[in-house]
Amino acid sequence: MTAPIAFNRLVPELLCRDFAASFAFYGEVLGFARLYGREDPPFAYLEFEGAQLMLEQIEDEASWLTGEMSPPFGRGINFQIETGDLDGLLARLARAGIALYRAPESAWYRAGDRLVGQRQFLVQDPDGYLLRFCQDLGERPLDHADAGARIVS
Repeated sequence: MTAPIAFNRLVPELLCRDFAASFAFYGEVLGFARLYGREDPPFAYLEFEGAQLMLEQIEDEASWLTGEMSPPFGRGINFQIETGDLDGLLARLARAGIALYRAPESAWYRAGDRLVGQRQFLVQDPDGYLLRFCQDLGERPLDHADAGARIVS
């Protein structure tokens, strides 16, 4: 008997034009694990270091569409996914020949009276959904950040 799945309270479900291509990108390239799925319509519930998302093949009548889907999907949103191994993820993307949407950078974000830092990059999935992978750099006082790092107020 397998252990029950600890479902996150918020899990985005991404509709895909080509489920097989999206599933390969998330699983083989990025390293997401399939927790469960079904074949009709193609669907997978995935997890990566505690982050969860769902993929589903677009089926005109079965999908919950609120309007016309046209690439790139997900305009106006990015999904931040924390990882403990940003460099390993970057290496897998490079081996797969996948271009980054934004190169790795260190960014410091104002959070009250502190700066919260993360090293991050952005990549688009096969449908254009924007994924922002980040690795924690800790916190600092407002008056202290790395030289050359981007500070977002």
